Amino acid sequence: MLALCPSTRILFRVTTIRFVAPFSSTSSSLHFFSNPNRTLSPPFKPPLISTPTAFSFNFRTYSNMATSSKAKSVHDFTVKDARGKDVNLGDYKGKVLLIVNVASQCGLTNSNYTELSQLYEKYKQKGLEILAFPCNQFGAQEPGNNEQIQEFVCTRFKAEFPVFDKVDVNGDSAAPLYKFLRSSKGGLFGNGIKWNFSKFLVDKEGNVVDRYAPTTSPLSIEKDLVKLLGA
Repeated sequence: MLALCPSTRILFRVTTIRFVAPFSSTSSSLHFFSNPNRTLSPPFKPPLISTPTAFSFNFRTYSNMATSSKAKSVHDFTVKDARGKDVNLGDYKGKVLLIVNVASQCGLTNSNYTELSQLYEKYKQKGLEILAFPCNQFGAQEPGNNEQIQEFVCTRFKAEFPVFDKVDVNGDSAAPLYKFLRSSKGGLFGNGIKWNFSKFLVDKEGNVVDRYAPTTSPLSIEKDLVKLLGA
């Protein structure tokens, strides 16, 4: 709570928010101007606005992708790989998918990457694909860019499964794929993703059949994978 001295008077000045550039299909910038002088001392006198300071915000948007409301399966979506190229998830028809939001600086990182790599090595020839989506929404534990994330995963864990473009998994900015996953299988306390390394199991037809908490170890769901693989 902010405490104010009784003698302090606060005046509000309405400023104009100006859109400098139109929104595009891939990224947008919103610019507005504010007075850089933020010092208030009673009695307060509104400072003159001389040299404005500009702030810019970039928004992540997703184009050329199915909307979660119209999609019937995971195969209806197109996502971006780590190099920004489109990947049609319909190419994974006939494969069992384990979709995971990953992070490089989480307490769950070592155990999950290690066990995911073990599962992939064991079952990739039998039709398992692990799709990893870096996300920085939980404790800012995936701060690197795509290149840095790829280097970390390949160097430290020798992971061979694909790691895709960094995405948001919660909120209005969530990737359409994750909106679909969440609506298909809600969690214990609502459908929002709770933390890094939440896992979704998808059958060969693209249907979401199960969801696992971040603390569920990959090896503990091996029996569920085997059932779908028919291995």
